[in-house]
Amino acid sequence: MLGNCGYNNDFVLYVVLFILLVIVGAAFYC
Repeated sequence: MLGNCGYNNDFVLYVVLFILLVIVGAAFYC
């Protein structure tokens, strides 16, 4: 987002997707 480092942007994207997956999973699990 702040730079043109491809691997850095991919890492942030995967982290965001993982966090969203955890939140959605917890919402459906509880």
